[in-house]
Amino acid sequence: MVCRCSQPENPAETENLTAAEQLRYGELAGGGFDGSGYAVLQATRPQTLSYGLTDSPVGQLAWIVEKFKAWTDPTADLPEDAVDLDLLLTNVSIYWLTATTGSSARIYKESSSNWGAPAPYSSVPTGVAVFPNDLSIRSMAQRQYNILHWSEFDRGGHFAALEAPDLLADDIRLFFRGIR
Repeated sequence: MVCRCSQPENPAETENLTAAEQLRYGELAGGGFDGSGYAVLQATRPQTLSYGLTDSPVGQLAWIVEKFKAWTDPTADLPEDAVDLDLLLTNVSIYWLTATTGSSARIYKESSSNWGAPAPYSSVPTGVAVFPNDLSIRSMAQRQYNILHWSEFDRGGHFAALEAPDLLADDIRLFFRGIR
């Protein structure tokens, strides 16, 4: 889970953040404008994007690989250094062959009216796995979620199931062992 939780209401709340959380907070506070174009486009023009990417396998490849480049393990020079090239191409092919770019973008359109609004608290037992480049901060996430398990990893990235499946699977097992 990547938690885009609200920023601290009181600047003093940042004083108790770990060094890693201070860096994440800096990214959150900076607004992340440069990296948010994909979300704004999917939220405002999902159908237009869908037509373009469904019509062009090269466009679909560029759209997805750019996200893999930005969001995979920061120690990897290229996306295929973080994710097996066959898995990466399979991922792109599934979107293109099934023409599901539009339906995958719809969640951005449907949820965009809530961007920036505080989410209601969820009492559902929640586990969080934080991989490199994730911006999750525990104290902020705890305002919205019943966090029973929190792990931070030094390898992997946004696509943890493809990049570090061993870490993710072990962490999921550990979380569920704790709530049985």
